[in-house]
Amino acid sequence: MRGVGTVLALVVLATVVATFARRWRIPAPSLLVVAGLAVALLPGTPTIQISPEVIGLVVLPPLLYASAEELSWRELRVVWKPVGVLAVGLVLASAAAVGAVASLVTPLSWQMALVLGAILASTDPVAVTALGRRLALPPKVQMLVQAESLFNDATSLVLYRVAVSVAVASAAANWGAAGGEFLLLAGGGTLIGALVAMVVTAIRRRTEDPVLETVISLVTPYTAYVLAEAAHTSGVTSVVVAGVVLGGRGDRLTNARIRLQLHAVYGTVVFLLESVVFSLIGLALPAQVRALSDGDRLWPLYALAVAGTLIAVRLLWLAPLSAVVQRKGGIQRPNWRVPVVLTWAGTRGVVPLAAALSIPVAAKDGSALTERPLVLVLTTSVVVVTLVVQGFSLASVVRRSGIALEPDHTEREEAAARCRLADAGIRRLEELSELEAVPDVVLDRLRRGLNARLDDARDRLTDSTVESADLVYRQLRRDLIAVEAAELRRLYDEHTISDTTRRRLQRSLDLEEARLADA
Repeated sequence: MRGVGTVLALVVLATVVATFARRWRIPAPSLLVVAGLAVALLPGTPTIQISPEVIGLVVLPPLLYASAEELSWRELRVVWKPVGVLAVGLVLASAAAVGAVASLVTPLSWQMALVLGAILASTDPVAVTALGRRLALPPKVQMLVQAESLFNDATSLVLYRVAVSVAVASAAANWGAAGGEFLLLAGGGTLIGALVAMVVTAIRRRTEDPVLETVISLVTPYTAYVLAEAAHTSGVTSVVVAGVVLGGRGDRLTNARIRLQLHAVYGTVVFLLESVVFSLIGLALPAQVRALSDGDRLWPLYALAVAGTLIAVRLLWLAPLSAVVQRKGGIQRPNWRVPVVLTWAGTRGVVPLAAALSIPVAAKDGSALTERPLVLVLTTSVVVVTLVVQGFSLASVVRRSGIALEPDHTEREEAAARCRLADAGIRRLEELSELEAVPDVVLDRLRRGLNARLDDARDRLTDSTVESADLVYRQLRRDLIAVEAAELRRLYDEHTISDTTRRRLQRSLDLEEARLADA
């Protein structure tokens, strides 16, 4: 019962902190980490042990799946070459640099320094997605950062397995076998993810039950992850591929009602899991520090050295790559702002922590791995530094770089699209009017609604200060919905209608109010 109470208290804490983060418009992961640290330092706070199996099996699949669903096939095809360079080349370079610096600066042996480098080499998809969700980055830059974090798992996992085998079994690194393992992890994970997506697509096309659709969507990432891990391939890659494939087909597999429900359910799941897992990162660090030996008390300096190495290597790798990409795009003078933003957006998070926790406690000969606590502390510390320092300042860096999209740009694009949608609807009405297949009173009603939307979109495009008829209509309709909802409650309180009728009518009003908010 104590464990259950601790979990519930953690959920409540994470939810409250994340709610305030949204209200204050600051990155929720960064504030959650700080809150976790603060709570862990309070007297009487119980020590929380994080299981790598729980993170890998319970937390990661839905978060990865939700991030992958946001990827666009069209944008991904444009940036797949630089994504491949980053997902392989930058991971290898980061691991080598961190390993070299850690072996020189810290008390770690070169074997455990290599393990630390492999753990921290790749950016974290959960952290990157959570931090970048509110940034108005250009589509290609946003896609590059997010796709890199989602597709570099196979490289970092192979490096990790090679490094751990060297540290635990004192074996020589077999890079030829590592290359084959990389192909197995990446290729096998891709194949299993694609197969899961095909099966789920076939099932979802044959059902329109909202509850069943929700269950299928929640089970899909776990199915892809478990099947891939059982086949000794990359579960992360499998979930990502399944999410990308199904995300591009979501509007064709479900109707509007189911999409609204899935959006609400997954939004809740992602909110809770992200809130809890980032709080755990902060909560875990003090207990890990207390487990260190007296010779490792300079761990804060070690962590800063490793974090600085990661940032420096990332900038040195991205600057020439960005220059090449910009020159191929016809830009004669490369823009330094893009590599700086990409560098600062490369945060670490949940995946490195899970990898560090899964390091064996003892070597093959039975001797204890005395350097494991320091690797664990340095991993968590670097994650905390990137989430707090880079997380709190990322929005400012993006704003100062000048590459962020202005709100007016997005609004004009949306208004222009609304014009095209309204025009298409009006053209269809004219066709129906010529066929005389629909009563005139219905056609007039539909035409008035479309013309009001068209006028509103044109007003936004021309920066008109006069309120459009559609805007006035939405404002008045919200007021009327509030009046209708109050009347509905009165009818129920007076026992005029049943609870079933009240719930159905309330849902109808809620759906209409949601449509008005999205219009």
